[in-house]
Amino acid sequence: MFKSIEGVYRGGKIELAEIPHNVREETFVIVTFFEYKDLGLQARGIDKTPAADLRGRLATFAEDWENPQMNIYDDYDTAKSNL
Repeated sequence: MFKSIEGVYRGGKIELAEIPHNVREETFVIVTFFEYKDLGLQARGIDKTPAADLRGRLATFAEDWENPQMNIYDDYDTAKSNL
């Protein structure tokens, strides 16, 4: 199984952005370092006006996305392969 989680290397340690689900307390990992580049909307040619429009249109989904019951879809591929 491969699972990617963002993190930051700081002070000789990796700080993960989230706790991985369905992973043993101690397991092997592969860490890939890459040079930071701005991956935001401006880097993709989207300025404030279209970004505000996009944010407004996606806001209608926020309640569904943040619903704890939606966490089942975080491991959708894993769950599907276990059927």
